[in-house]
Amino acid sequence: MKEIKYNKAIEKLEEIIRRIEQEEIDVDELSVKVKEAVELIELCKSKIEKAECEVRQVVDAFQEGKS
Repeated sequence: MKEIKYNKAIEKLEEIIRRIEQEEIDVDELSVKVKEAVELIELCKSKIEKAECEVRQVVDAFQEGKS
């Protein structure tokens, strides 16, 4: 999957979920969409973890500067 922004990934994931809930996806397409959803979830999780790490580094650097 090509690199996409977090918000765009969430939008795509929400659309897949909506289509599944509305039963707009037939059985032939379901496994493809579930795989795509898993990839989007992994991408979002990775982006959250990266942001969390970067924020932690900034906060640690700020606190060291205050000492």
